[in-house]
Amino acid sequence: MAASVSMPLGGVQVGSYDSYEQAQAAVDYLSDEKFAVENVTIIGSDLKQVEQVTGRLTMGRAVAAGAAGGAWWGLFVGLLLGIFAPDGTSWVGSVLSGLLIGLVFGALFGAMGYAATRGRRDFTSTSSIIAGRYDVMCNPARAEDARALLARFSLRG
Repeated sequence: MAASVSMPLGGVQVGSYDSYEQAQAAVDYLSDEKFAVENVTIIGSDLKQVEQVTGRLTMGRAVAAGAAGGAWWGLFVGLLLGIFAPDGTSWVGSVLSGLLIGLVFGALFGAMGYAATRGRRDFTSTSSIIAGRYDVMCNPARAEDARALLARFSLRG
């Protein structure tokens, strides 16, 4: 079913909250009150990307991170190959060989990746997208019921 031009995406607004947790709690309250929550949508507006710098990236850290990732992949491949080993000694050899080869290749790829940036991004970070406001929207046919329930929810504290 296509949305009509006169109705905004998600229906009509029945509540607006400063955080996603508050909007989620409001919808959870509607669910607890046996409201048909399949008629409800949470829409985040005024989006902004937040990048939290977590540290300095050096050649050593890049090599260590690459080696760690490569070691995990090598261990995985070694375990898979070890399934076909005829005896216990061959199994241990497969696992250790996979681990060592993965560690070396991971370290090499980590170093090459760091060198390829040529110092343009010498830091590590995590990114997230945060909305300035979260609107709880509802199908117009059920909007008045939702507003009444959310009014009680807001009085709860």
